[in-house]
Amino acid sequence: MSRWERDSIPQQGHPPRPDGLYPLRRRNLHRRMKHASKVLYLVRSGEPIYEIMRSVMPEEFHLETLTTGARSEELDQLKDAAFVIAVNMDAELISAAPRLKLIQLSGVGFDGVDLEAARRAGIPVAQTVEGTILGVAEHTLLLILALYKHLVQLDASMRGGQWLMWQHRHHSYTLAGKKVGIIGLGRIGREVAKRCRAFDAQILYHDVTKADRAVEERFDARFLPLLDLLSQSDIVTLHLPLLPGTKGLLGESEFRQMKPASIFINTARGGLVEESALVRALEEGWIAVAGLDVFAKEPPEPDHPLFKLGNVVLSPHCATGTCDSIVEKTQAACENFRRVLRGEPPLNVVKA
Repeated sequence: MSRWERDSIPQQGHPPRPDGLYPLRRRNLHRRMKHASKVLYLVRSGEPIYEIMRSVMPEEFHLETLTTGARSEELDQLKDAAFVIAVNMDAELISAAPRLKLIQLSGVGFDGVDLEAARRAGIPVAQTVEGTILGVAEHTLLLILALYKHLVQLDASMRGGQWLMWQHRHHSYTLAGKKVGIIGLGRIGREVAKRCRAFDAQILYHDVTKADRAVEERFDARFLPLLDLLSQSDIVTLHLPLLPGTKGLLGESEFRQMKPASIFINTARGGLVEESALVRALEEGWIAVAGLDVFAKEPPEPDHPLFKLGNVVLSPHCATGTCDSIVEKTQAACENFRRVLRGEPPLNVVKA
């Protein structure tokens, strides 16, 4: 019987949670911990998330989590960690982990890790592709549809006693037939293209290199230079890593190239955009609306100008934030840990 099956057996006094998982059994826990490799989850998130991770983590690994998130706690916990699941890890944290075998990113973004420090320490850094791609792609569609149909405003107006059955029809749109400009046709960009094609949208894309013809044919996608893509697209969505060459990729001149009725979506990294230029674009009507899951500084300051705008839908960097993704990410991370313990190279290593 697998650990998943054991831990899914109803236990006296422990009813199942809404997600169907049962609380982790504690029998022989200390004995297992003694022989298990320590995995430090270097992200302070919350006990419900830790429970899900523990429920699917194989017995040869023991998950440790942060209590306060203080720097001193991070440094202390890293002393005996064999593996880390992290978003951010600087040189000091890396040097505090003499037993560390692998830095497993919680997603695909690697701009928060000092790759050079990891290279000097001989510690590989790996992306967790599983559980990330589909969540970001779905969230991108969520933002597009919410903006096109004014979902946030309609919900708020109904709760305020209004029945705006007709008032938003003149500026609501369907996704079918629209030109979706995808900047970055990598793994996430392709999943976005796949979903947009299911809505009968047209796909334009820009990337540092053209995709293979087979990929272009699969999505009926047309490559365009960046400025041409911006000027022709009804929707522009970013799916790039944050690198020195992509930082501030879209600024005032780029936003001015976009259609006044266009949508801008960013579920990648806030640093890809000059945020002050985006605020001006929304305030002055260079573009119509925006959907943002990422920001230059996270969390943004409470008085951030974006919070004052009615033509933007915001979410707190949670595009991959689902129970499904937590399970899939944890399982994928543990498989990479197993590869390292077997002496095999980990999958999806980031090149410094």
